[in-house]
Amino acid sequence: MARQIKSGAGWRIGWDAAAPDYVGLVGSDDWAIELTEAELNDFCRLIGQLAIAMGQMATELMDEEKISCEVESDLLWLEAEGYPHAFTLRLILHTGRRGEGNWAASAVSELARAAQTLKVF
Repeated sequence: MARQIKSGAGWRIGWDAAAPDYVGLVGSDDWAIELTEAELNDFCRLIGQLAIAMGQMATELMDEEKISCEVESDLLWLEAEGYPHAFTLRLILHTGRRGEGNWAASAVSELARAAQTLKVF
């Protein structure tokens, strides 16, 4: 597999299978953190679950209602907060070197789409 970085306004995500320990990367315009393969896999899976859950909540809420939704694995925790169609995302790594980051609502939908196709060639 080749090294791959996808990015857009306020987000970036990457994969480098040849890297020794940290094959993944997530970040925004002003921060980034490298992830192990297991952490990257969990991130991609969980951000997809959050995007689906937030979308499903749209029919249950009034237009002006905000919600918060959390998902986690043994390795990391993600929280979506805002409207079903526009929400911020927060990440906390539970293990190893630990780390924390967040994305603006304007970046999350593109990041979520990129995460689902990162390792698809």
